[in-house]
Amino acid sequence: MALIVQKYGGTSVGSIERIQAVAEKVAAARNHGDQVVVVVSAMSGETNRLIALAKAIEEHPSNREMDVLVSTGEQVTIALLSMALHKIGCPAKSYTGGQVHILTDSAYSKARIQDIDDIKVKADLDAGCVVVVAGFQGIDEQGSITTLGRGGSDTTAVALAAALKADECQIFTDVDGVYTTDPRVEPKARRMSRISFEEMLEMASLGSKVLQIRAVEFAGKYNVPLRVLSSFEEGEGTLITFEDKGMEDAKISGIAFNRDEAKLTILGVPDQPGVAYQILGPISDANIEVDMIIQNIGQDETTDFTFTVHRNDYDKAVAILNDVAKNLNAREVIGDNSIVKISLVGVGMRSHAGIASSMFAALSKEGINIRMISTSEIKISVVVDEKYLELGVRALHEAFDLAAEPTKIG
Repeated sequence: MALIVQKYGGTSVGSIERIQAVAEKVAAARNHGDQVVVVVSAMSGETNRLIALAKAIEEHPSNREMDVLVSTGEQVTIALLSMALHKIGCPAKSYTGGQVHILTDSAYSKARIQDIDDIKVKADLDAGCVVVVAGFQGIDEQGSITTLGRGGSDTTAVALAAALKADECQIFTDVDGVYTTDPRVEPKARRMSRISFEEMLEMASLGSKVLQIRAVEFAGKYNVPLRVLSSFEEGEGTLITFEDKGMEDAKISGIAFNRDEAKLTILGVPDQPGVAYQILGPISDANIEVDMIIQNIGQDETTDFTFTVHRNDYDKAVAILNDVAKNLNAREVIGDNSIVKISLVGVGMRSHAGIASSMFAALSKEGINIRMISTSEIKISVVVDEKYLELGVRALHEAFDLAAEPTKIG
């Protein structure tokens, strides 16, 4: 008998018919002899509907009251799923995040889980019940309802799996696993049978929307095996786990990309200590996240400083940088909000030389100019013009033969 935590997203429970289908899937796992905890999101579209109701009253409602409001979406789903399970003869109990005491900090709308009291859940499992828990929500030390941010149900599922020492956490979604890249961009993309936590963390941080990055971090920290599966078709999905000797011997596991990039450059900055802080300090104070950074030293004792931000922050960053340029007597501020980032990810980079040169050669062959480069131990990212995104992804997918099934080692 295994203890399984299953998570179903909003699309998976988007209608009564789909909730009933989820109930059949959950009951099948229990009938197989497994203990099952189910974490569910609100029905697709429900959170947006609730937000719209709030905005109709006040443009900027308090975060505390917003958490009270949007958390009701999951409460509807847990009740309906428990009813559907009862109807087919499967005993089930539903709980909100507060009822199973998912304790969080008080950062409303983006709270972090601090502790979980698993006593109720274990007692119900031992009594033969399926336990249905509302994802995305918890409770702080003052008893206030909190939410974990968009995609937070993934984090709820992983945290419960860690607390219960579950054998596996299964994330059911509208895709059947993790692919080498987005199949909508490269139709030859291949579903991976296995990927490491480290690689999945990079993929999630670089734009892959399959899993919430905090959920992957949590799973890696507590060694919770994660499996991404389809709610709508049978299959083995993709297992996310630690590296081992049986991992696929692939130089590159996947290609991630991010369309939401913008680039800013401040030209002719005095080349002196502290200038980087003088530029990025005001950007940070405005709560703008900086991604890639390049600094070029000129021969006239000045430097050109370039960095990227999220495209939504571009206009605000330009305004701030213009003020900084005046204070530093810099020559000019220029920007570009029509760029994208393409990244190769793979633990195989550690033991294979020439990945970067092969990447650059493949892009050059297609006439794609690289504007910025960033590397880490298992990642190489490049910034290119937005119009080259799909061509660049397909060229790299072919250059590294990612459509082919990798060979096994061990």
